[in-house]
Amino acid sequence: MYYLSNCTKVLFMFLFFSLSSIIVAQDKPEVTMGGALRFNYNSSSWKGNQTERGGDFGFDVFRVNAKAAYKGLKLNAEYRFYSSGFGGGMLKQGWIQYDFKDNSQFQLGLTQVPFGITTYNSNSWFFSLNYYVGLEDDHDMGLKYSRSNDKWDLDLAFFKNAEENSFGNLSDVDDSRYAYDVGSLGDGTYRNKELNQFNAKVNYKFGKTLKSKLGASAQYGALLNLDTEDIGNRNAFAVHYEATYNKWNLKAQFTSYNYNPEAPDGESEDMIAMTAYGAPYLVASKATLYTIGLNHTFPVEWGPVSSVMVYNDFGYMNKNLDEFEDTMMNDFGFLLTAGSVYTYIDFAAGKNQPWLGNEWTNGLASGNPDAEWEMRFNINIGYYF
Repeated sequence: MYYLSNCTKVLFMFLFFSLSSIIVAQDKPEVTMGGALRFNYNSSSWKGNQTERGGDFGFDVFRVNAKAAYKGLKLNAEYRFYSSGFGGGMLKQGWIQYDFKDNSQFQLGLTQVPFGITTYNSNSWFFSLNYYVGLEDDHDMGLKYSRSNDKWDLDLAFFKNAEENSFGNLSDVDDSRYAYDVGSLGDGTYRNKELNQFNAKVNYKFGKTLKSKLGASAQYGALLNLDTEDIGNRNAFAVHYEATYNKWNLKAQFTSYNYNPEAPDGESEDMIAMTAYGAPYLVASKATLYTIGLNHTFPVEWGPVSSVMVYNDFGYMNKNLDEFEDTMMNDFGFLLTAGSVYTYIDFAAGKNQPWLGNEWTNGLASGNPDAEWEMRFNINIGYYF
């Protein structure tokens, strides 16, 4: 069950030889390096001692970006260094790319999954609820073809698996990763892995004064249980709309997902484990999410500050089991731009949201019927170079 199917082998061989046959010469390599250093302050309502001492201010992340082009091929890579408590070092993205003459491109490696509004279905530092269930800004290992013109955007992709840091026979998914993937809870339960995922996404673009994108995304893949060694399946579907008018921007998305694990006896199939940043939690196997985000950018002249973007992101997660408590999240905030320094100021509130309250393990799964709205005041300051 772990080997590539004949169909997958043929796909890899076809793409390899097709790409090899169209590479054109480029005399000199081009390399661009960049990165960012970010610090974070936060004060959380559910952390009594923290609020009494006025919150905490510390290191967030140091990242390195590299872009290169040589002989018709391009490289894009980003490696991040977080503190050990947030997973340590991890590759956020990294792919080899070839651009065709018809405004299409091919990417191979750890590339962004074409699902929903991309690059982000949100405005804030916290992203939307989709991110916390692995359906926003996710990157997996595979192949992606993209094509764009004045009216249409099309993405087709195949992902062999999520980031694989251990090549053992039945090894658990590594918790150190940037975006959420199916994994293990950490106590020997809910041990699953993503396999052989297919994605398709299309956007129709229209309007001149009110520029709009109306699209749909579909995802289907296998789900290997590491205990039973049986393969289940998973799917997700989304309809999304994005509009821009003058300095206003609107993002709205409907998302539905369904995981069908082949769990061992005594383990619920109504939940799966997902993991990122060194800490896994449980997520409902079936849910529908509704997200909407609105922002407006104001040009200003406040010393080095040249613009302020005001935004609000709201998300609601309706879990398919009546006995599971739904999850909600709202983030009102500002993005201040001052040259190469970007500062997010967020007033983020959540109910049964792991990152916004003390319901960590079960917040996105069964939830807590007695959970209350909790709030986190957060300031993230980043210098990008």
